[in-house]
Amino acid sequence: MKALLATKLGMTQLFDETGRQSSVTLLSAQDCVVTQVKNQTTDGYDAVQVGMGEAKKLAKPQEGHLKKAGSKSRHLAEFRLQENTSDVPSVGDKLNAENFELGELVTVQAVSKGKGFAGTVKRHNFNTGPKTHGSHNYRAPGSIGAGYPQHVFKGQKMAGRMGHDTVSVKNLKVVFIDAKANIIGIRGAVPGPKKGLVRVQGIAK
Repeated sequence: MKALLATKLGMTQLFDETGRQSSVTLLSAQDCVVTQVKNQTTDGYDAVQVGMGEAKKLAKPQEGHLKKAGSKSRHLAEFRLQENTSDVPSVGDKLNAENFELGELVTVQAVSKGKGFAGTVKRHNFNTGPKTHGSHNYRAPGSIGAGYPQHVFKGQKMAGRMGHDTVSVKNLKVVFIDAKANIIGIRGAVPGPKKGLVRVQGIAK
């Protein structure tokens, strides 16, 4: 199955045979194990639950759930299986970087970096007002509504919390695989900070 959970190690650069440089994000897929397999008969859909890492302490319901896989996974994630998938893993199987191939396209999903409270210029790329001639509207949002109706519409672009959102990036190419260290390199940027949790899933051809 072309899916796994990984942690983000950071970015580096690689050079191909022609000397062309590529920015690459390295992901580590340590201790990635299948903890549950769902099917149409019992659950109404086909999916595989994957665990990663090791928790210091688990609640008894979680311990009972993970006992069959022989795991104490700290993180759990579910991956829907594509139709007509033949290589369905079993509970307890290990997932690693060797499941992917060089040049393969994948979809990654992670929680982006949190930027805290931000104004409209940074958050929504608003233009600034005039800086000179006594202007008091340099970074202010400006009008947020008309005289009628006398309320602010939902969804109005305003200042607020920025970042820390679930972000998916499609069609990223696998350009590096280290099976021994269980590290996979993906061309381009991957959302989230270092040590952040990343979902990686192959794109069905």
